[in-house]
Amino acid sequence: MRIIDFFDRGARAYPERTCLKDEHVSWRFDEVRRLSFQAARALQRAGVRPGDRVAVYSPNGAAAFAAVLALFRAGCVWLPVNVRNPLPEGIDYLLENDCAFLFFASRYEQEARAIGQAVPSLKAMLCLDRPFEGQPDFMQWCAREDDSPLETQADTADVAIIKSTGGTTGKPKSVMVSHRNMATMLANFLALMPHEVPPVNLVAVPMTHGAGNIALALLNLGATLVFMEKADTGRILELIESERVSTLFLPPTVIYSLLAHPEVRKHDYASLRYLIYSAAPMSVDKLGEALEVFGPVMAQAYGQTEAPLLCTFMGPSEHLLTDPQQLRRRLSSCGRATPFARVEIMDDEGRLLGPNEVGEIVVRGDLVMLGYRDNPAENEQASRFGWHHTGDVGMRDESGYFYIVDRKKDMIISGGFNIFPSEIEQVLWSHPAVQDCAVIGVPDPKWGEAVVAIVEFKPGQSCDEEVLMAYCRDKLGGMKTPKRVEIWPQLPRSPVGKVLKRDIRERFWQGQTRRV
Repeated sequence: MRIIDFFDRGARAYPERTCLKDEHVSWRFDEVRRLSFQAARALQRAGVRPGDRVAVYSPNGAAAFAAVLALFRAGCVWLPVNVRNPLPEGIDYLLENDCAFLFFASRYEQEARAIGQAVPSLKAMLCLDRPFEGQPDFMQWCAREDDSPLETQADTADVAIIKSTGGTTGKPKSVMVSHRNMATMLANFLALMPHEVPPVNLVAVPMTHGAGNIALALLNLGATLVFMEKADTGRILELIESERVSTLFLPPTVIYSLLAHPEVRKHDYASLRYLIYSAAPMSVDKLGEALEVFGPVMAQAYGQTEAPLLCTFMGPSEHLLTDPQQLRRRLSSCGRATPFARVEIMDDEGRLLGPNEVGEIVVRGDLVMLGYRDNPAENEQASRFGWHHTGDVGMRDESGYFYIVDRKKDMIISGGFNIFPSEIEQVLWSHPAVQDCAVIGVPDPKWGEAVVAIVEFKPGQSCDEEVLMAYCRDKLGGMKTPKRVEIWPQLPRSPVGKVLKRDIRERFWQGQTRRV
């Protein structure tokens, strides 16, 4: 099935249920379906053909998501460009993927003009929320067209989305995701997170990433999607209660901010069924606190842009063990392989490893991307031995639970010893004053690389650097204790909340001819 087919299933089952909602509009499923037919015809009238690539340059919102559904209806490929990324990065992404049409929000008019001048493949642009250069806005543009059903041909093996990798460790790559990849993700989602009634999903972080994947999956069930333009922590807490939110996806950094909010224990979270955390490792101690505050609703998804969202999964019930030691161990896991993905641990020679052996996490199956667009060298590297290589170092226990040790590129070699930053970060996260942290290796004449921790404190909290080092030494021993701790007011993060270790390293490695 195609992505739009899953939306149609929800629309037929719940035509009068609210589908898309933001602070400006609230549209039913039948209204959004008719709108998708009209917008698809308008795209055709603008010269856009099936297989052409279409971008939406906008924050989260009902009209922006309706435009995404419309481009799928027209048989086009979605280019999810994130407005929080630097404009030159967005232009490069649209250029290399031959963007044919651009929807944009009026607040980004200057950026849209720059894109129009820089991307020669563009056939036209349309502003979502007001007329622009003699053209109507999105709703007026759609109103000109017939709203009867429209069918376009597309194969499940065709490219549906071309996503840019996060670029947290290097230059972003264009990942080709097919309709079949997305259908496999949805099958995993529905198998692992059942809903007895149509859910209410709060889209609080950019729909261009994991939140958008979940929104597309839930429309199949007749979900109401409530959009926030940005992840304001206080507003998230309010909306969970007022909108009776059942399903919510957040990266760990946003969950940390929620837990630090002074009003976090004053709201009602009884409607929550699944608070899905993903995109980066999470502090075990803060995960325990989240279980206490939000209840038994935490659900972990591990995946990549190249294998969307659900390679492994750990559901709410798996977060509940009575033995404290067993629970702490379990909370450090990223779950077990999902029903429609094969996940293994592999060594550098291509041998699959057994339980409790450390190697690279590899994935195989219909969840895995078609490949990186126009990048044969990276494709060959990523698909060695017939498996997709995640770049994550991990292990699997006897019960099938996977544990991520660290990114291969993040490993520190200090004094001849391999040190994984995530182990040190878990200790620092457990300190009551620490909001977030990043541990990296920096050039050192004696050790080759010295372990350095960059720490961001909770609002109103502070602590001496020597105290933090002693805290680490007590739990980790001398070898893994950071040689120094630096306090930064804020860690650099990507638009989806991942800490940009690449940017942190750059401050310490400038002028170095070797980066190891």
